[in-house]
Amino acid sequence: MGVGQQCSATCTKGSHSETFPLSRRRVGPDPLEHGPSFVFFVPSAQAPRSFLSALLVLCIFPKTCGMSVAVDFKPNILLIMADDLGIGDIGCYGNNTIRTPNIDRLAKEGVKLTQHIAAAPLCTPSRAAFLTGRYPIRSGMASSNRYRALLWNAGSGGLPVNETTFAKVLRQQGYTTGLIGKWHQGMNCEALNDHCHHPSNHGFDYFYGMPFTLLNNCQKNKPPELDAALQAKLWLYTQIIALAVLTVIIGKLTGLISASWKIVACFALAGSLFFTSWYSSYGFVQYWNCILMRNYDITEQPMKLERTTALVLKEAVSFIERNKHGPFLLFVSFLHVHIPLFTTEKFLGKSRHGLYGDNVEEMDWLVGKILDAIEKEDLKNNTFTYFASDHGGQLEAQEGKAQLGGWNGIYKGGKGMGGWEGGIRVPGILRWPGVFPADTVIDEPTSLMDIYPTVAHLGGGIVPQDRVVDGRNLMPLLQGKVQQSEHEFMFHYCGSYLHAVRWHQKDSGALWKAHYVTPIFHPEGAGACYGRGICPCFGEGVTHHDPPLLFDLSRDPSEAKPLSPRTEPLFDTVISRIARAVQEHRQTLTPVPQQLSLYNIMWKPWLQPCCGTFPFCWCDKEGDSAHPAL
Repeated sequence: MGVGQQCSATCTKGSHSETFPLSRRRVGPDPLEHGPSFVFFVPSAQAPRSFLSALLVLCIFPKTCGMSVAVDFKPNILLIMADDLGIGDIGCYGNNTIRTPNIDRLAKEGVKLTQHIAAAPLCTPSRAAFLTGRYPIRSGMASSNRYRALLWNAGSGGLPVNETTFAKVLRQQGYTTGLIGKWHQGMNCEALNDHCHHPSNHGFDYFYGMPFTLLNNCQKNKPPELDAALQAKLWLYTQIIALAVLTVIIGKLTGLISASWKIVACFALAGSLFFTSWYSSYGFVQYWNCILMRNYDITEQPMKLERTTALVLKEAVSFIERNKHGPFLLFVSFLHVHIPLFTTEKFLGKSRHGLYGDNVEEMDWLVGKILDAIEKEDLKNNTFTYFASDHGGQLEAQEGKAQLGGWNGIYKGGKGMGGWEGGIRVPGILRWPGVFPADTVIDEPTSLMDIYPTVAHLGGGIVPQDRVVDGRNLMPLLQGKVQQSEHEFMFHYCGSYLHAVRWHQKDSGALWKAHYVTPIFHPEGAGACYGRGICPCFGEGVTHHDPPLLFDLSRDPSEAKPLSPRTEPLFDTVISRIARAVQEHRQTLTPVPQQLSLYNIMWKPWLQPCCGTFPFCWCDKEGDSAHPAL
């Protein structure tokens, strides 16, 4: 019997049969920790009181009653995802200046993936791909405009209702499913509280956290982050209109302007309507977007960042304790380490890398506390644990001379860049004692999308057969049964624009990467788009390459020296093979509604989640006394 297997005793007499659940009690060391052990099966709490009588019948009537053992082993599944964490920020990936002992321990006890790739370089599309195992362009979660992520809780776009998440698959297999933390996949579609994009409509039995994402706007005295450039223009236009109205009024009073007061009033009214139309949304971002929810109920509006970390940890631990008899799926989606990097006093000033380093070390501490809860309930050997980031660190995140974004190690580029490795190569760590070999490194290409078919397989579910699923089951690779990834080609999108393709040429061991489009760094050679805040996907801010830039990542992981027909004899062969793969891939795409269209992402007051009567939306249902400080 493997660890965590459940058994039942079935007694049949005549036409009647009854199954009694059994639980296992181990005497002696765990077999996965080496050494002898003895296992006894005793009635579980769910077994009827007549169970002992049934066992007695088994002895008295051996010919008429038989005993069979039914194996129904489904591991608990713990998925932990950081927000905007760079692959170079973790000790086990080479960082020796930020302390991440708990994540490092996870890698020491499990498998570390060195070529783990996000399907998109921004939050909303990357997480959509993670939840569905599909490139975001397949679900309409890839944008063709400059708005590449959801901007409002009160938008109408989000993860489509016809998409099947891994939570839906596992819930159908008897799992209790929970999401603690960040969602950022939408809320409502057409009416307030239709909850069409809500986690509960995508397979999660329990949700506690932030339906949107952290922003500078969520913390007082921080510069606005949401559409900052547009807000600056709107403020400028408002000031111009106000100055014009004031000039007309003064001109009228002094007789220099002969316009009627009616025209002046209309002019002033138009200016007021213009100001109201945009300030009603952008002026109250903290109330509209920075909220906490428990299932459908808003618990804080706006959220109080000084206690959010404690609340998220408390909820994650509580979910584990409530569902320790399993099986459960828990997706802990951290708000760390996204700006504004709100960090509790316990960790402030403790790292060597300022506020960002403090926030990373606090996030690692949270990982440790969650792992401690798993071990406290004796679930370590029964739990498939996974840690990753949704994409690379944001190089452009700065405040003065202080760097507020992550470090992507030796890899070029960062968050928002669909092709360069720094935006899409992320940490990937998996642990399952006794099933995965400890302290193992796998250098094969893998994807965040692979978690979908992997956990579906572990839970006894079936990947949907009516659509293309791009992820691959990682179990054979993780257990060492195969040595190569199933991925041959991986497609790297920036919004809905294909920027790059990698080809894992398995017979030669080469890992080719062709860039069709790359962002124009600002200033030139800086490695990021500091003048824009984030690199664009199209337009004047990108360069198209014909022929594509070609790299062999097995020899040049930093993408420092592009190959050419002169330096690489296989250049033309590789480029033509990748072009054919692109053509085949595009034939698998079908038109779908665009969830990130301008209409879908705009703020709609009638869709605004509100714990009061709109627009008077504020509440605090948590209470400081119930949640002690960290």
